[in-house]
Amino acid sequence: MSRSRSREFREQLAQRVLIADGAMGTMLYSKGVFINRCYDELNLSAPALVRETHESYVKVGAEIIETNTFGANRPRLTSHGFGDKLQAINQAGVRLAREAASDSAFVAGAVGPLGVRIEPLGPTSFAEARAMFREHIEALVEAGVDLLILETFSDLNELREAIFAARDVAGEEMVVVAQVTIDDYGNLPAGATTELFTRRLDEWPADVIGCNCSAGPKVTFETIEKMQHFSSKPLSAMPNAGHPATVEGRKIYLCSPEYMAQYARRFLAAGVRILGGCCGTTPEHIKEVHSEVRSLAPVHRRLSVTVEEPAAAAQAIPKVPVAQKSSLGAKLTEGKFVAFVEILPPRGVDASKEIAGARLCSEHGIDGINVPDGPRASARMSAQITCQIIQQQAGIEAVLHFCCRDRNILGIQSELLGAHAAGVRNLICITGDPPRMGSYPSATAVFDVDAIGLVNIVNNLNHGLDIGGNPMGSQTALLIGVGANPGALNLDEEIRRFEWKVQGGAEYVVTQPVFDLNLLEGFLKRIEHARLPVIAGIWPLVSYRNAEFMVNELRVPVPEEYMERMRAAGTAEKAREQGVAIAREMVQRVRPMVQGVQLSAPFGRYQLAVEVAEAIGPR
Repeated sequence: MSRSRSREFREQLAQRVLIADGAMGTMLYSKGVFINRCYDELNLSAPALVRETHESYVKVGAEIIETNTFGANRPRLTSHGFGDKLQAINQAGVRLAREAASDSAFVAGAVGPLGVRIEPLGPTSFAEARAMFREHIEALVEAGVDLLILETFSDLNELREAIFAARDVAGEEMVVVAQVTIDDYGNLPAGATTELFTRRLDEWPADVIGCNCSAGPKVTFETIEKMQHFSSKPLSAMPNAGHPATVEGRKIYLCSPEYMAQYARRFLAAGVRILGGCCGTTPEHIKEVHSEVRSLAPVHRRLSVTVEEPAAAAQAIPKVPVAQKSSLGAKLTEGKFVAFVEILPPRGVDASKEIAGARLCSEHGIDGINVPDGPRASARMSAQITCQIIQQQAGIEAVLHFCCRDRNILGIQSELLGAHAAGVRNLICITGDPPRMGSYPSATAVFDVDAIGLVNIVNNLNHGLDIGGNPMGSQTALLIGVGANPGALNLDEEIRRFEWKVQGGAEYVVTQPVFDLNLLEGFLKRIEHARLPVIAGIWPLVSYRNAEFMVNELRVPVPEEYMERMRAAGTAEKAREQGVAIAREMVQRVRPMVQGVQLSAPFGRYQLAVEVAEAIGPR
């Protein structure tokens, strides 16, 4: 029956405009379902509520009913504790839609984004994403949907995996609709232009392409007008009922059904073959749209639109050579052994102690000052500003830790551009400590991307492109450093992430503190195929308690030999001397293996780091 209905849908699509339903979430919310509920699970716990919503759209003329399965994939369901019910939730969603649709409407399997970041901006690989989409779509196809609607995608890479998963599962006969969500300018939130995403969708095996959700009918229509210039595929449009406004604590969509109906005529003239609604649209909106569409004769022509072709496709600018990016870059290129000293930003506005420490390091031949970004989730002076002050007032190059915790992808790009303009050219890209580790555990973290995604963003900027691949007219020259932990409990995962960082554009790597040389040697052997200049982290211990902290809280393995030496130190002064001695030994032992060391200055004792650096000898 489903195969027959799939063929019938394809035939109908070729002949006329089809009306889709409106919002499911909006209707369930209006009926008292709290926003923090798993709406997909309502297929099992409140089937009557879901069925009634479907029926309300069928009654006003909707010819396509989407299943209540937008988020019924493994990651999203697992986050609500329903991962084990994926099959049942999707099957129930199809059944409820079929019961409401009967023979009056086609049933479309709704598939939304996974809710996780995929490569290159996140840890989920393309293959993993496609497998998760396959699982979701297989459940829908097995339950008997007539077509598939992939909707509200903002990441082209993720939509590509969804499209190919759909085609793998559903075969060639079933219609696959692929829709993106856009910003007020017709671009994907990640930055891809209308031309770019339309050309990609035209290449991939989707039958119908279009826009849903987004900013409302006006922006969606203007984008559809542009899309038709770059693709001959049938188009779909399912806009929101405008931007939501907060009224007495509730989100209210202000576009009236009449206003939506006015745009129905324009959408048809632009060649749209599937027309419906998204967030904020109700049966009243779909009723008016249906009435407007049926009052018009079928439209088979496309509106003539002139869109200026760019003179040439956007091209990445060749990166600035590593040696020209900074003094550090030049030294790494020449194979020189380098030394950093880590200096934390001040807790207040007085950076005099930090500047004095940086001057001390400069006087003793240290190559750079490494400035952490909100270490241990603490509130301190901006790491970027601290770097600028150190460079200006201490006369030594700084290395900026740049973390993802506190910035979304817009802020990340803005601050990276600012760092380059301010003369801070050396980075270490890190994910960042979660807020719960610090003094403000209730603070909100962002983590739009992790360190892997951050590396890709910086690499794009170095090529003169923003995150969406759009040319900026100029480029950054940021030296891309990354972190790695030779003592990671799951070393296979650590190596895998390191490889992704290298693929993303990393140019050197700084390790976590190392005490066990066996772990460092093992790590170096594992990364020989993707070798970068390696800077080993060396931490002078100051007491036995400090050593215990390293082992038990930071999970940094410390050999028993060193633990015993710190335990045997009778006084604080002797413990400090023993810690420096161990660190100096470590520097001498790692020197043949790596291209530099990063020295910590425990509790702001910069002199300790300088004493350890003396063990490096002539460079």
